Amino acid sequence: MKSSFHVVPWAHTATLYEVNIRQYTPEGSFAAFAKHLPRLKEMGVTILWLMPITPISVASRQGSLGSYYACSSYTEVNPEFGNKEDFKSLVEKAHALGMKVIIDWVANHTGCDHHWTLEHPDWIMQDEQGNFTEKNGWKDVIDLNFSVPEMRHELIKAMRYWVNEFDIDGFRCDMAHLVPLDFWQQARLSCELTKPLFWLAECEVQDYHQVFDATYAWWWMHETGRYAEGHSSLHEIRNVLHAYSQYPRHAIKLFFTSNHDENSWNGTEYEKYGSAALAWSVFSFTWSGMPLIYSGQENPLLKRLAFFDKDLIEWKEQPSLHSFYQKLAGLRMRNAAIYKGETHILPSDQDHSLMAFFRRSGKAIVLVLLNVSKQNRLRISVDHDWLKGNYRNVFSELTFQFRHIESFELQAGEYLVYEKIVD
Repeated sequence: MKSSFHVVPWAHTATLYEVNIRQYTPEGSFAAFAKHLPRLKEMGVTILWLMPITPISVASRQGSLGSYYACSSYTEVNPEFGNKEDFKSLVEKAHALGMKVIIDWVANHTGCDHHWTLEHPDWIMQDEQGNFTEKNGWKDVIDLNFSVPEMRHELIKAMRYWVNEFDIDGFRCDMAHLVPLDFWQQARLSCELTKPLFWLAECEVQDYHQVFDATYAWWWMHETGRYAEGHSSLHEIRNVLHAYSQYPRHAIKLFFTSNHDENSWNGTEYEKYGSAALAWSVFSFTWSGMPLIYSGQENPLLKRLAFFDKDLIEWKEQPSLHSFYQKLAGLRMRNAAIYKGETHILPSDQDHSLMAFFRRSGKAIVLVLLNVSKQNRLRISVDHDWLKGNYRNVFSELTFQFRHIESFELQAGEYLVYEKIVD
């Protein structure tokens, strides 16, 4: 399977941050969120993914404000957030700080009162009685009909509008696998006539890497959740990672411990992982792929955010995990072992409790030791030629001189990341 597309260079070292505009500030607006940009830049965020910014249908709306993912127009802005000039200003401010902006694109379905329902009812899927319908059991949306060429053309025209008029840098494509792959092929070819873009698919279908740069690591996240519940093993998780390693060479997997769906419907990362929440977050930054931070995770976010109603993230003056993510994002940005290195998994007699591995690219070497279990005082002996030399602990910034064999002890949930100091 080959892709005719190339990944934008800035994606390889990127840290992605998902922005829930509604819950981010009391105002829930683009302008209010923009005040957080310098903090996010300092934290190491390089790509901002904004959840859908389009207006929300009123018909069949759930809750008081409805779902972002039930849009009534593909080319208007949700008035909750401000106007188009406010959005343009947000993109310009992000770009001025060296950050990229991608928007959520919902191509599979629309809200129940999208203007196409009146103007072009044949562009919407209908049942035998002629009623608009959808296939996935969602109450507030209806499916688009991809057998209609005119609909495809108009949808791609709408995507191009956001690239051309607002200078966005890419798309996160909702439920991408429910949309025909050849549509995404047409969309990317058309949108990239303007500029190269970053394309993220919410799916885990390997064939979609023919078009998309990155796909979700849902399988990994579900397996790590099962492990935390005692229903899986690190052996199974390593099997998932091996399967990912067989993806096409250009393919990027997106790793996350939370996102808008996970947080609202399944719980916070602390509900899911307990004491191992931060260790798995370290994994998402240090394994081959791209890490995602969801709005408020740096706070940390200890509650489930309501999906259809206002539910404010109450920011601390200095989010307590700001430095944690800053150090991880900085490591990704500067160290070739992380952004393009090979991975060497270390064996130990604690394979059921510890994730231990080297990342290496030339002289750049990083050692990662994670206790993702509930067991304390677990020891691991690392015996490898790559270990010999001077290392810096990424979090404490203390330096160590290691021989080719060293022993380490980790408490439950503890994480150790050592970066080799290259002369």
